Order: sequence, then structure tokens, then C-alpha cells
Amino acid sequence: MPIASAQGFALKSLGNFSTSIIRAQGINLVSSLFTLDPILRPGFPVGNTPVYHSRPFSGCITGKRFCTFTSKQISANMGDPAKPLRYVDIGINLSDPMFAGYYHGKQAHEADLDDVIQRAKDIGCEKFMVTGSDIVESKEAINIARKYPGFCYATVGVHPCQAKHFDEYPGGPSKMIEELRKLAIESKEAGLAVAFGEIGLDYDRLFHSAKEPQLKYFEAQLDLAVEIQMPLFLHSRAASEDFERLISSRLDKLPKGGLVHSFTGTMEEMERLVALGLDIGVNGCSMKTQENLDVVKAIPLEQLQIETDGPWCEIRPSHASAKFLAGAPDLPKSVKKEKWQKGFMVKGRNEPVAIARVAHVIAQVKGISVEEVCEAAWNNSIKMFGLGVQTV
Repeated sequence: MPIASAQGFALKSLGNFSTSIIRAQGINLVSSLFTLDPILRPGFPVGNTPVYHSRPFSGCITGKRFCTFTSKQISANMGDPAKPLRYVDIGINLSDPMFAGYYHGKQAHEADLDDVIQRAKDIGCEKFMVTGSDIVESKEAINIARKYPGFCYATVGVHPCQAKHFDEYPGGPSKMIEELRKLAIESKEAGLAVAFGEIGLDYDRLFHSAKEPQLKYFEAQLDLAVEIQMPLFLHSRAASEDFERLISSRLDKLPKGGLVHSFTGTMEEMERLVALGLDIGVNGCSMKTQENLDVVKAIPLEQLQIETDGPWCEIRPSHASAKFLAGAPDLPKSVKKEKWQKGFMVKGRNEPVAIARVAHVIAQVKGISVEEVCEAAWNNSIKMFGLGVQTV
């Protein structure tokens, strides 16, 4: 059994004595009970054998125990003793087959979603937004929110790279829109869904869905979000002019506004989106290049939210952000999927425990404390999405 590694702590002084309140990454002693049913989608082959796959339009590709700290971990996690770091991962794809142990249609290991969630909790990640990218995935996200109440919340919507499926849907586009409306209303009323998305435009990958259906059904979903009054969880790639045109006329009807997640656009695009009142979501893919880092540095703290977009968008050694990882919290030990062991991460599969490293890099780039980044992002996420937190 691997030795637990500490990821965060709060230090509290009392007279000549100090006590450490430790969040430790340990081994989940409870077997994972979570398994995903076969993910069957329109447009993919379906035979007698279930088809498992990762989304083709992805953003990229415990028992608790006390343990000792390294000086690096102490300096990285030292903060206000009365207020430990807390995180919201506003974009995590927990319905992806990788978290059920499936890679490219083959099972490499048992489902370990419970362990993934526990690792995130152990470093202070208190809320997840589980993204929906079509009706099937939105339903899966809602089921995950139901399984982990008060911790996981869903988004409901159809990703631009899936827009063509409106025209292919049994009963036609109006039938799919009506089903989406019903799903969003019911899950919102049940306190399970908190945003409409992932919706938007993606002109980088027109081989998945052409421009015309993307535009048509982005507009239709924006109108649904206005009707139902849900904040937006948005996607924009190489489509800024059309994206801003369609969204700007509707934002005054959405008091909670929205978030452009996994932002990788230019400084000028970011400034225009911020001027519209939208928040910007930052993950590993948002910090690949020096230009990306310049954009992140300029994002107003009051409009910043953070995410991992796991199982994708990890911070890689080749990224410009990697040089800012010195002093960041270490990740738990990882192994190849073929050598999976309970309690270990999987190499190449990003997960929410890495949210602490995203926050660390943002703080370094902005020249402020991790505490400032975390509290601003937390407050922004709660203000926009609620996430079960009562505010005055």
C-alpha cells in the first residue's frame, strides 16, 4: 500500500505549541462502487457489444492518515491558519470512460471514480462541476451529481462539436431541443444542474460539426438558457466574432451571466469577453504558451475561475507554465494504466487533485498569493453557480 503524501494543511499556533491540521492524500479503503454503463452516442457504431469512447472533441489530450511534510510542501501550502485553501473545479469530465477504466474502448482497470474524488477532497477541492456535452453525457453528469450530493453539480447542454446530432436526432431537432429543455428544468429544480452548457462554437474542428449547425443550435440553446434562467458554461475556439455577436444580445437577460471555460484565446478576445461581463476559466491548456500566460496574468481576479478539465488539459513539462511549478504541491504517485493500483493516479489522465497546481501557477504568473487566487475563484464560482452555498 502506498504511503500517503500530504497535499495541504493549516497550521495553528497556541502558546509555545503548534498543532497541524492536515489534509492528507491516503488510500481509499472502500472499494469503488461506481461503474459507468456503456456510453452509446448517435453517430458512433453500435452493435452487440457496447461502444466505449472518449469524446472526440475534448479540450486536449481513504482512509486518511497523518504523515510528514517536506519543506517545499509547507512553503507551498502555508496560508491563513484559520482559513485553509479551498477549490472549485468548475470543469471536470467525470463521465468520461477513463474514470471507469476504459481507454479506446478497452478496459485497462476497474472504475476508480471514488478514489479520484477522494484525492481531490483531500487537498481542499470542495465542489465539482461535471460537464455535459450532449444529452447522454448530461444525464450521466446529473447521475453523478445525484450520487455525490452537495459536492458534484452538473451542466446540461450540447457541445458545438456535437451540433450535427440535432439534425440526426430521432424525431428531429425540435424533439431534441424539447428533451434538452425538460432535462435542464428538472435537474435545475432538483438542485443537480447549475449551468447550461457546454455550449458555444468551435471552428477549429469543423470536421465534427459544420459551421451552420453550430451557429443554429448555439443560438437555440442560448434561448433555452434565457428561458430557464441558467448561467452559461461556454466553449469558444477560433470563432470569436460569431460567438460574441450571438451571446452579447442575450447577456442582459441572464443576471448570472456565464463563464468561457478552458480559455485559450488572445488578449484582445479575453478583454472583449471580460467587458461583456463574462468570467474566464483557466486550466492547464490555458497556459501552454507565453502568450497564454500573458493573457492569464491580465484576467481580472474578480472574473477568474479555475478548472482541470480532466481527464485532459494537464500541465505538461513542455508547457510554458511548467517553469512556475517549483514549490507547487506534489501530485500523488502515478502509474501506467496497465499497471493500475488502487490509490494511484494514472499517467496521462488528468484529475481534479491537480487543481492546486493550476492555482499555484496562476498565482506565480500574477505575482500574488495562492490564497488570493483560491478565494477569488471560489467566490466567483459561488456567485455565478451557487453550488449549494448560501450567501448573504
